[in-house]
Amino acid sequence: MKLFEPGSLWSYKGYRLFWLSNTIFVFGASAFPIALAVTVLDAGGTATTLGLILGARVLSGVVFAPFAGVWADRLPRRNVMIGADLFRSAVVISMVFVSAPSMPHYLLGLAVFLMGLGDAFGAAAAGAIVPSLVPDEKLPAANVARNISTKGATIIGPGIGGAAVFLVGGRFTFIFTACAFAIGTYFLFKIQEDISSDKRKQEPFFTELKEGLRTVRDIPWIGAMIVMASLQLMVVIAAETVLLPVITRREFDSNTPFALSAAAFSVGSIISAILCVKIKVKHEGYVSIFVWMFIVIAPLALVFPISGTFIVIAYLFAGFSVGPWEAWWSSAVQREVPAHLQGRVFSIDHMGTAGLMPIGMALIGPAVALFGEKELLIGASIFHVLIGLAILRVPGVKDMKMPKKENDADYSLGEQK
Repeated sequence: MKLFEPGSLWSYKGYRLFWLSNTIFVFGASAFPIALAVTVLDAGGTATTLGLILGARVLSGVVFAPFAGVWADRLPRRNVMIGADLFRSAVVISMVFVSAPSMPHYLLGLAVFLMGLGDAFGAAAAGAIVPSLVPDEKLPAANVARNISTKGATIIGPGIGGAAVFLVGGRFTFIFTACAFAIGTYFLFKIQEDISSDKRKQEPFFTELKEGLRTVRDIPWIGAMIVMASLQLMVVIAAETVLLPVITRREFDSNTPFALSAAAFSVGSIISAILCVKIKVKHEGYVSIFVWMFIVIAPLALVFPISGTFIVIAYLFAGFSVGPWEAWWSSAVQREVPAHLQGRVFSIDHMGTAGLMPIGMALIGPAVALFGEKELLIGASIFHVLIGLAILRVPGVKDMKMPKKENDADYSLGEQK
């Protein structure tokens, strides 16, 4: 088959195993919040209780991300991923017993907090392992293939979780999640990671931690784009995420437009990412940021909710804004950052983009009360465009690559690889 011809993406056994492991894992992970929500509410919890418990996972992932990055650079990334996946599998299995109706909510919160710890280590290692599995020219396709499977699983996974909850209840749905984690881990054991090219003397832990932060500082375009995305997620994506179900339920008296809009957004991003792998552009950074600005289609559609179909179509087109990031961001970081620092950089990326969005979501209610719903959505859209334009002035953003200074061949850290 042409799919497995020598030199094709799928001809690399290590990557095939990684992709399969990631896909199975995300199926289980997507079912987990459904089971958790049902379990908490069945045990007498409120929306506030559920929000705090879910927030514990995000908080843990953000707090431990820098430390996870150091270990992802110190140890074989495959081993870090195996440890993180088995740890999360054990946590989920324990929740079958912890989530009994008589158990206090703080134990559920602790279990979810530990899940976030595993998330931090898994995210750092997964982002950094890909360059050791495929050659550089295959990185964009490899990253997109991984993102597509992740998005597909996040669309289908909640449905599986809902069906499992209906059939066996919330507590026992955790068993499905744990099994998916364990099966995904099985494929990781078969990966032969190439780590022979980078054997370095380890520095003290906190020295290596600061080295990761310094790397992001010394490659301005990486730091700038992480800050940009973090602020936009906190303001724009948080606003549309919270207000989409509120507005669609109020205007159309149905959950269908909400569910279809979320799915349409993922479909749009998948199509866009595939197109970006196929085409060649001169300035990947410029294209990424300009296309990313079109995500304001989503909040602006909520300002004018003409019909449910209009909202769904708007979210489909808004999803196209994400494709360039999925095609080029991870590949650019993997290309520009020395291999022994990539785990720390991806962990900082995870910390930044995941850390501020929950804060934004928590502030949406008060912001709507202060400014008004439509005013907030329009203001967030303007903010999104302005910060995107501002970031274009940062060196290296244009091509997602640091330009060389005259008479300074080593200006880019990427050249040290």
